[in-house]
Amino acid sequence: MSCSLRCFWRSTLLFSLGLFVHCGKVTIHTEAQAGPLYRVEGSLLSISCNVSGFTRVNTNKEFEFCVKKPNKPSLELKIISTHHLDFSYNMFLSRVRSKDITLTHTSPNSVIFEIQNLQKNDEGEYDCSVVDAEGISNGVYSATTTVKVIDNSLSVSSPGPTSLVSNEGDGLTLTCQASSNTVQHTHTSLAWYIHNNNNKSDPQLIIALDRDFTLIPGRGFEERYKAGLIKLDKIGEATYKLRISRLELSDQGGIYCRCQEWIEDPDRSWYSIALKDTEETALKIKSREMVTDSSSLVVMISSRQTTLREGHDLSLSCNIDTQNLEQRFFSVAWLKGGVELARIGPTGVLSVGQEYRQREEEGELRTARLGGRDYRLTLQPVRTNDHGEYFCRAWPQDRDQDGGFTQGAPQDSISQLVSISPTESGLSLEMQDSLSLKQGERLSLTCKVLGVKGQLSITWKYKAESALMTGFTNIISLNQEGVVEKGGEFTSRKVKATRPAADRFTMDLEEVTPSDSGVYQCVVSEWKINTEISSQLQAATVEVAPADSFVRLNLISRNNIVTIGDNVELICRVRGIHAGLPITLAWSLQRDDLSLDSIVTVYSDGTISWSGEQRRYQLRVQNKGDEIYHYLLISGASHWEEGRYQCSASIFLENVHKQLRPSNQLALKVQNPAQKLSISNEEMEFNVSTSQNFSIPCDITKQSSQESEFQVTWFWQKESDSERQPVLTVYRNATFQMFGRDDDLRFSHPLPDRFHLTVLNPGPDDSGLYFCEVEEWFPTPSHEWRKLAVEKSGYMSVGVYADGNIKAIYESECDTHTWIWILIVVIICALLVTFILVLKMRQSMGGKKMKQTLWMEQHHLNSKPSVEDGA
Repeated sequence: MSCSLRCFWRSTLLFSLGLFVHCGKVTIHTEAQAGPLYRVEGSLLSISCNVSGFTRVNTNKEFEFCVKKPNKPSLELKIISTHHLDFSYNMFLSRVRSKDITLTHTSPNSVIFEIQNLQKNDEGEYDCSVVDAEGISNGVYSATTTVKVIDNSLSVSSPGPTSLVSNEGDGLTLTCQASSNTVQHTHTSLAWYIHNNNNKSDPQLIIALDRDFTLIPGRGFEERYKAGLIKLDKIGEATYKLRISRLELSDQGGIYCRCQEWIEDPDRSWYSIALKDTEETALKIKSREMVTDSSSLVVMISSRQTTLREGHDLSLSCNIDTQNLEQRFFSVAWLKGGVELARIGPTGVLSVGQEYRQREEEGELRTARLGGRDYRLTLQPVRTNDHGEYFCRAWPQDRDQDGGFTQGAPQDSISQLVSISPTESGLSLEMQDSLSLKQGERLSLTCKVLGVKGQLSITWKYKAESALMTGFTNIISLNQEGVVEKGGEFTSRKVKATRPAADRFTMDLEEVTPSDSGVYQCVVSEWKINTEISSQLQAATVEVAPADSFVRLNLISRNNIVTIGDNVELICRVRGIHAGLPITLAWSLQRDDLSLDSIVTVYSDGTISWSGEQRRYQLRVQNKGDEIYHYLLISGASHWEEGRYQCSASIFLENVHKQLRPSNQLALKVQNPAQKLSISNEEMEFNVSTSQNFSIPCDITKQSSQESEFQVTWFWQKESDSERQPVLTVYRNATFQMFGRDDDLRFSHPLPDRFHLTVLNPGPDDSGLYFCEVEEWFPTPSHEWRKLAVEKSGYMSVGVYADGNIKAIYESECDTHTWIWILIVVIICALLVTFILVLKMRQSMGGKKMKQTLWMEQHHLNSKPSVEDGA
């Protein structure tokens, strides 16, 4: 029986102990998405939040979301709750009702908070809290996420035409320009899409370059990508080219470019903050009829112009056609007479005849393969000895298993006669040989014409520095009837051609970039009765310096160590600016080593975009010719404005952002005001009777700031006891707190720095030591109060007796000292009077002797005998 009882108690004890240990382990843990989260204005904001530790796992937990704005970090604003419909503050109520702000359960223990259309003033610190419905009261019930709202600076454009017509098998090249001016570190991804005209809502991916610079072909385009027929090349910082070597009928439709900007969140995941599409290019593809005889090969030659003047360019196109052309290989050559000019092999390798190698090396001879069936040869400029008959020759090439080729029987085209006539005119041109410009400036070229007889036309041409072996591209032309026509690659550029005088032609190209560096030609033709009789050209070399080679940013401040409440002026000096350079300048602040916060962006068109609520900042811009001073003014600095400041600039030319080298970082330190508080600490002691009141002064002799306010507390303690007891506290807002003595205390504040407490009708129990304690508070620029200093006065010993009049000890001592001094003065005065009387008496007694002495001295001085004395 006793054993059973012991076992029972042992089991009960172990059960209770286990229950206690189990209860001790129950801890609530709330997690929210790590911040800071940088999101673009107008985009979607999502914050996940989950909780663990509750015993009822399958029961929906109730969550609440609040926010603290940067300008009022101590004020919590209620946004939305899962269980209270009236939880939201009025500023969020309409957005909650319209579902712009939602809070949705994704599981019983998780929610997702979303803002569909993020606004600039949504920036702040978001707090996710869970309601403790189980009364555990142990753990973390809230978590915070900081959200930064930035501008959408992503720019995407396609400079090509909006519609194209191509033949089946032709090649296609489209260009897309994409850039961003975001201060934070971001990546971009770019993709080309095509949609059928009947189904625009379901675009098909052609090829994409993801944020990790990996090429991904779209579904249905994999084989053509592997065969090298589809390419996506990135040229420079912001240009992407889509190249399709052989168009198929299925490629017909609308083609456009899509760019996404990505930012890495603190949890190492990538988030798309911006997405933009270009205008689509409508592509129409014409079907090409195939040759029915599989064994035949048709070769054709054509030329855009067969009668040329010396100096013009000759373009000869060879076209081959046969069945199953895409699966076969060919070699194509151009011949003049019996001499081969050039040949393109089955793998695209070019070989040039011996007589034309030098011209190929100098860039006068060029070839190109345009798709699977079209080949082109260009001679520029042509010479008189280029006159003659040209034809094309093609060889089928069979590829064996080892990769080698077996050449089949050749097939020739018909001959094409090309006539080259020499120049027979006195036409000559003059133009500046070279020109150096800065990025963003206007390129102005003038071509002066001499020996003019007939009508004139001009074509301005360009060849890039990076493509010296390729031909010239037409920029703009002005024919003899005054009609202007832009070249294909310059249709979207700000370019114009004029003829200000009969012998002068000018071309103006606005907002040049470094890619515009190269060789420019003016080709002037002379016409007579709609027949070109002469043509001349002149060339000039243009060098465009990039903006980052001459624009410099320097950030300075007259004082970067300030006190709370001081005004601060930061100066960003931008040097090397000219009128044609549209500068966008951004101010940023790094408060720690992890986050870089945007403050404000000043765009080139004068638009100002503030990030969040930046009420303490102001801007000022001063233009001094080639220098611009951007001032960032901080009105009443606080610790929130402390950190490392930086200004950065970018230029926006030809729909592309070009970020320049940012300025130096400038550290701003905001200190608390120096502590100067001082109060009277004189020790006093006096006695009073119960029928007399006594006052306890608290005088401030020095304060830290004229804006300071004070909280004063008087204390009392028995002389034999070290424990002090508060008597009265006067707060900054003039409110009082008394500690058990409401009726016998009077407070007075005669001067801003004088505080008096009077004890009415004291009793013997009021005897003891009295002193005051002063707290100095300083207002911060964010309308909060910060305690600067605490000082304590000297002790005043008060003795209260039941009888007798007030007899302050220090007054008795003062009277004693006064009587002593009076007695001393009386004695001194008596001695002084006695001394004066004695002196007078001595003078009156010794007057005659003084006269005799004087007389004797006179008599002595006049000692010589006179005549009278001798008589």
